[in-house]
Amino acid sequence: MTANSFRLDGKTVLISGAGGGIGRTLVETFHAAGAQVVGADREAKMLEGLPLTRSITFDQIDAKSTRAAVEADIAANGVVDAVIANAGFTRAEHLGQLDDDVWASEMAINLNGAYALVDPIAEAMAKRGSGSVVLISSVNALAHFGNPAYSAAKAGLIAYAKAIAVERGAEGVRANVVAPGSVRTPAWDHRLAADPKLLDKVLPHYPLGRMVSPEEVANAALFLASDAASGITGATIPVDAGLTAGNLRFVNEVLRAQ
Repeated sequence: MTANSFRLDGKTVLISGAGGGIGRTLVETFHAAGAQVVGADREAKMLEGLPLTRSITFDQIDAKSTRAAVEADIAANGVVDAVIANAGFTRAEHLGQLDDDVWASEMAINLNGAYALVDPIAEAMAKRGSGSVVLISSVNALAHFGNPAYSAAKAGLIAYAKAIAVERGAEGVRANVVAPGSVRTPAWDHRLAADPKLLDKVLPHYPLGRMVSPEEVANAALFLASDAASGITGATIPVDAGLTAGNLRFVNEVLRAQ
């Protein structure tokens, strides 16, 4: 393996949710690695200022329009070499905030919309004989940290990645998952507005003593999309400052406190 294995020169990568906190960093990271980046988000203005080859606009909560936009792009430009399914959303932070409509909404964007995005791309990749799918899931898919509807949807992405890995592998398509822990992006703003000292409660759960950065999430996605990960498929990589490795607070507050 060489440093060039991590490069994506001559490759085209589609990144959804490209205008968001993690999305913009994904775009910059993949662009710096030599990729031609296709950015996708709800509105064109969300993609302003990004180094994009072209853009696609659709609202991922609407699976039919998502699929139609992706199929139109494939018909016009051919299928991309990699897709990073990054778009996601949650507001229902515990079971008490859930009802049927909220559940359906969060499943629609985080799971159904992601499927509508990836499915036509993975099919076209299989026909070509190569391609890489990276799904941005969450540590919420691995253990319960709240946000139950979002967590169920993100767990579904892991199962979906394994399905692609197993059924499309012989056709040259790899599929993997990045599961971030807490990432300091604007998605945290509403929580910190309600409780400015919230991070004092959050950080003791993390063995590294900090949140991960958007750059760390993007680097993991870049690795999985690149030839450096050519033998990896169906895998989930937590980028979580050690959160899912174990319960640090239990060790500190129960065992060390004795």
